Amino acid sequence: MQSHADELQAFYATPLGQTVRRMLAHRIRARWRGLSGMTLVGLGYTSPFLGAFRGEVSHLGSLVPDSMGGCARWPTKGPSQAVLVDDNRLPLADGSVDRLLGVHCLEVADHTRHLLREMWRVLAPEGRMILVVPNRRGVWARLDKTPFGHGRPYSRQQLTQLLEGAMFTPMDCNGALFFPPFGWRVMLRSSTAWERVGANLSPAFSGVLIVEVAKELMAPIGGKPQKVRRARQLATVTNPAARREVSTPHERKAKEAKDQPASR
Repeated sequence: MQSHADELQAFYATPLGQTVRRMLAHRIRARWRGLSGMTLVGLGYTSPFLGAFRGEVSHLGSLVPDSMGGCARWPTKGPSQAVLVDDNRLPLADGSVDRLLGVHCLEVADHTRHLLREMWRVLAPEGRMILVVPNRRGVWARLDKTPFGHGRPYSRQQLTQLLEGAMFTPMDCNGALFFPPFGWRVMLRSSTAWERVGANLSPAFSGVLIVEVAKELMAPIGGKPQKVRRARQLATVTNPAARREVSTPHERKAKEAKDQPASR
């Protein structure tokens, strides 16, 4: 089930959504620092997390898949930096993005592998990508009251295999959102403590997985390398025709007659 842009916007306006935005933005920002002069693009619904990079990167944009039904203006002031796109063909040049952030995109994509190919295409050779996806083992993926309860959740192993098959190298994978997906005021006030305790005691049961990957430029060679036997001595054949084995009776008789001395 695909969340629409207006539903996502409404969720992040709630106290629960604001807490989620703060938690995830802190994790993303902790990974990406010193991006001066780089191009940063968000894919999916990423406007709640891109604001922290304004004024630092040289180019910043938000790509919203047309399957979300619309594209809210972002930012609210100044020129818009959000555009509605077809995620089967991103309107970006090859290798033009230094940092690519995907939130609310991979788990709801109609063609997951095609989307990953497009992400690989637009990412620069030394670029990095962060994906935030629902954790299959977490509570958030089991309840559809939040956007993380929609689409296909992933386990760590499933996500790693999917990304490696798309020629990405996972650099780091951690969890976030260890508190239950309820908007109770007392729960939200203690969300930071829940994050610390959950990360130490039950890291496998986070609400979402945050994985950072690098772009592979060469496909791995499958199979185990075979050992080559080292030759101890090399022999040179000066006249291969002279060493040909005589195999037929006619050839043997002709050779014997040739080798006999001539009679006087």
